Amino acid sequence: MNTKTLSVLFTAIIFASCSSTKNTVNDLAINTAIASHINLNEVDNDQVPVTINPGRFTVDDVTYRLPRVIQGTYAISNFGSFIGEFKAYDYKGEEMPVVKIDDNSWTITNAKELDKVVYYVNDTFDIEKSGELPTPYSMAGTNIEPDNYVLNLHGFIGYFDSLKNNQYALKVTGPSEFVRTSALQQTGSKTSDDGKSITTSYFAPRYFDITDNPMMYGNLSVEEFKVGDINIVLSVYSPNKVHSASTLKDAMFKMMQAQKTYLGDINSTPRYDIYVYLARSDEKSPQRFGALEHHTSTVVVMPEATPKEALEKQLIDIVSHEFFHIVTPLSVHSEDVHYFDYNDPTFSKHLWMYEGVTEYFATLFQIDQGLVDEDEFYAKIMDKINTSLTMNDAMSFTEMSEHILEDAYAPQYYNVYQKGALIGMCVDILMREASHGKRGILSLMKELSNKYGKHKPFEDDKLIEEIVAMTYPSLRDFFNGHVIGATPIDYNTFFEKVGLEVGEHKVKTNYIQNVGKLIVGADPQNGTIFFGDAVTENSFWNEQGVKPNDVIKSINGTVLTMQNANQVFTEVFSWQPGMAIEVKLDRNGEEVIIKANTTQSYTMGNGLRHKPDATDSQIQLREAWLKG
Repeated sequence: MNTKTLSVLFTAIIFASCSSTKNTVNDLAINTAIASHINLNEVDNDQVPVTINPGRFTVDDVTYRLPRVIQGTYAISNFGSFIGEFKAYDYKGEEMPVVKIDDNSWTITNAKELDKVVYYVNDTFDIEKSGELPTPYSMAGTNIEPDNYVLNLHGFIGYFDSLKNNQYALKVTGPSEFVRTSALQQTGSKTSDDGKSITTSYFAPRYFDITDNPMMYGNLSVEEFKVGDINIVLSVYSPNKVHSASTLKDAMFKMMQAQKTYLGDINSTPRYDIYVYLARSDEKSPQRFGALEHHTSTVVVMPEATPKEALEKQLIDIVSHEFFHIVTPLSVHSEDVHYFDYNDPTFSKHLWMYEGVTEYFATLFQIDQGLVDEDEFYAKIMDKINTSLTMNDAMSFTEMSEHILEDAYAPQYYNVYQKGALIGMCVDILMREASHGKRGILSLMKELSNKYGKHKPFEDDKLIEEIVAMTYPSLRDFFNGHVIGATPIDYNTFFEKVGLEVGEHKVKTNYIQNVGKLIVGADPQNGTIFFGDAVTENSFWNEQGVKPNDVIKSINGTVLTMQNANQVFTEVFSWQPGMAIEVKLDRNGEEVIIKANTTQSYTMGNGLRHKPDATDSQIQLREAWLKG
């Protein structure tokens, strides 16, 4: 995963002004499970106490770390920045010297006497609200509220450098009325004598399983259902009870049933968890939205105010992307993923596959399974093309992937969901063409999955050569020129193969974009957000008389600020025709109020359409591409 967020594009445009570690006999006298305890009953000043008992060390110095980077985010998170009052105690109960060596790491001397470490965890949602520190994406973060705890465990539990492969015995204590959901193996449960709290015990084979199995505790609604032989667990937190697991269940079932049918015999997990946190519409709530995938679950953060139909559509796009990660990286991944270093990671060259192909599957399966029609599918493809062209289209994708944390490449990350998906489309069409429609990128991923699988990584530098050997010579030139190389892709070449052409005509758009381009801008110095020149080309706003440079003061009663713009615009992005809206503008000092019911908005733009003179072979290839 990857962090797929709807608001990344808004932020970027509006506000732009592993190696393996093994235990040795020198590390521990006994390879014991690391006992960890998170106590939600003893929250102090919105901070949760954590206790770690590693067993007895046989070395003088040890280092304990919280992750600097977690898998799937391709960004620095520094979870150690949210740790306070870190203390170490010896077997006599006396405090030991601790040296904090960087944002995420503490060294303890005379470790042979170390009994336990104790510290407090501050949640990232609160720090995100205050703006005190750079924070992880919300969906990778942590939340501590009286009625809800988002327990992305990488924000609570750390590791000793040489003990990442040790087992973990985790206990979580919380109020007895809390609903608890986690895919981590549960080993027991004990209710307190007064019946007010429950301590649940979990087991993790190694630290990776701690980071890979989030939890949610609190006032949740939960629904379970079967898709084939996979048990789906949907957990929803909606603070104002606007949505629930029961109201969203049908859409999730239909979508995941279609995914399972599309994937066929790829089945890598007996259980899949979907955790949905729906944020309030205020500046004290998360401002960045999307999802973070884990191998057998995903954490989703979205605005609670999103209407049901729009929320279902967004969840279909987002959760389907995350679920397709059971193909890659769960079944097909490099050594960088398999032996991930949370403090000093190296990254694979193949984000085009991890994120791009996954996003492509999440788009293609919907037309394959009849969830969208051809026009909707073509519109999504064109939206990805248009969005990708706002980024650096002349950059080696493999180079960008390998160096994604560096300043020169990090701003291009969002392109993995745009051009990365289009790379997947091109590979798919090339394979369909060379095999006369019989093979595509899904069959390629199945073959790679059969060859490698969950426990065997591929060699990063050899993957493309291996794919070419497994498929067709035409892929070699494509990879060399457009993935390894920096030559922009001429998508018309690929559309020609399937009897499509690009032409300008009236196309559907939404209320914040024209064909992938934002129609708003920002003035950071004055703290204002305004409609840009492109608003005149958006039929809905044009019909309402909106003019370029109109400053947006409030939307549906919410005062618009630089701080809450992502949240507000994510809701605007979700608007559907027929909604009653009220927008207050400032036009050269004069207040302008727009009260209207939304109608479908259109703009003029390039769209995909069938070529009137397409040959039978082109039409057949198109059918094979869209319907497998």
